Amino acid sequence: MGNKNKTISFRVNEDAFETLREIAEERDISLSAVFRDYVDTLVAHDGQVQVVAEHELEELRTGGESEFPPTVTVPKSFVREHERLELEAEHLREQLEEHKQYVNHLREQLEDDDEEVIHLEDLDAAEPDEPSFRLG
Repeated sequence: MGNKNKTISFRVNEDAFETLREIAEERDISLSAVFRDYVDTLVAHDGQVQVVAEHELEELRTGGESEFPPTVTVPKSFVREHERLELEAEHLREQLEEHKQYVNHLREQLEDDDEEVIHLEDLDAAEPDEPSFRLG
């Protein structure tokens, strides 16, 4: 199944429609593109999007009450644990690569081995006039 586009329709009052059309004209894009951009942003940020006017955006950037874009303080222990896990993952990848090389080496040895292989099932079905083998 491919990624199919879906259609969303809703109603807005005339004032809101005119404002949206002006925004689209300012950006030189279609009205549909305005909505697609908004929906894409909304989805990308898990619904945590705040629509603000440009003049309010400048206030937010220059030290308004809240910070935009928002920042998150991460504890050093979290960063260290993340780095440790990255190193461990790298080590495991190296071990996996070594294991693959060893398996390939064993396969090559098996293919190069010209010795006759006798399967135990074949010994049980041996003809009486064939020589028998005993272990021990």
